[in-house]
Amino acid sequence: MKKALMILLIAGLSACGSGGEQKTATTDGQAGHGDHAGHTDSTAAATREAKPKSPKQMAMANVGDNHIHIEYSAPSMRGRQIFGGLVAYDEVWVTGAHKATNISFKQDVLINGTSIPAGKYGFFSIPGQDKWTLILNKDWDMHLADKYTQDNDLLRLEVYPQTLDTPVEMLSFSVTEKDSQTGTISFSWDTIAVSFEVKND
Repeated sequence: MKKALMILLIAGLSACGSGGEQKTATTDGQAGHGDHAGHTDSTAAATREAKPKSPKQMAMANVGDNHIHIEYSAPSMRGRQIFGGLVAYDEVWVTGAHKATNISFKQDVLINGTSIPAGKYGFFSIPGQDKWTLILNKDWDMHLADKYTQDNDLLRLEVYPQTLDTPVEMLSFSVTEKDSQTGTISFSWDTIAVSFEVKND
């Protein structure tokens, strides 16, 4: 009889203990939800945007009181042949990627003796194996060179590129002030660097 009572008492205590554990909430106050860190991380990964392969870039400087501003998309080599490959020789190129590169002048300028009024212009180029043609065009708002027409050119300038010893992975423009009246616009990519002079008019 005593053994039977002892067994019943132990069974009752065990049942009470298990019932207490089932009523315990998680530390965040919501029973059964557990750790949410995994859900947060996966949501962030799903919504995170991939970095563009040709990010938008700007180059600018003041030449005296004249502000020169360049906007372009900067492609990278990524192991590809650039000139004579990705960028064809003897064809109009936007000198960048996606939308045409544009250059703005706050004041009138002279480029190779040609007067360019203050404003924003499309900057195109025609790469060659020996020399390049640089172009300022009235139409700056276009995708690639899809709507390019030579009739809108304000300037065509022939230049000889510099060959670099060390390749430049990503296309890069720069504007440098030489003095209060003169500046240099240059760009480089792969083993090619091209530059030209701008004077305040």
